[in-house]
Amino acid sequence: MKSILLIGLGRFGRHIAMKLKELNHQVLAIDTNEKRVDEVLPYVTGAQIGDCTDEAFLSTLGVRDFDLCIVAIGDNFQSSLETTSLLKDLGAKYVVSRASRDVHAKFLLKNGADDIVYPEKQLAVWTAIRYSADNIFDYIELDEGYAIVEAAIPEAWIGKTVGFIDIRKKHSITIMAIKRNNKINMTVTPDTLFENNDTLLVLGHIKNIQKCFHM
Repeated sequence: MKSILLIGLGRFGRHIAMKLKELNHQVLAIDTNEKRVDEVLPYVTGAQIGDCTDEAFLSTLGVRDFDLCIVAIGDNFQSSLETTSLLKDLGAKYVVSRASRDVHAKFLLKNGADDIVYPEKQLAVWTAIRYSADNIFDYIELDEGYAIVEAAIPEAWIGKTVGFIDIRKKHSITIMAIKRNNKINMTVTPDTLFENNDTLLVLGHIKNIQKCFHM
């Protein structure tokens, strides 16, 4: 369980709060809008109305004590930038800030953000890859061109073993798990047999995955 300061309760921030509740984290949520604060109350440990560009207000929150601070402000980049900078000035351990444009991401990183979330761009990439390939069911982009992909096995693999296909040697792709009948099996050996309707969770460079699964 982590203690998390969540600033900005628009749709993106609210969805973060809901997921953090599912994961049993302790969340203090902040927004300038009373209605947004009221709507998020069922999902957080505590919530306050306040302006986090106000250093005096922000200093009352004890930002040093949180394991993570998330700046989810999406409608006012100046406020996001100022809040991010103030959090680091006040000793925040780790700050993740939302960006909506490449230039925003650069400024946020220069002004204290430890990491950036870019929901519109990330969702656009996911949508393009997911729906332009018939055999790709999910896609998580990692650093430096690597990704985790859930993909349907090619028909030619059915009835053959993992060792026989050997995509690790041929394509430098690691099979992380096999999903069968909606259950994930992470115990994959060279003798594991591919069956009809299996999907794979694989890790590798996106170019190698594209070649292997014809994305």
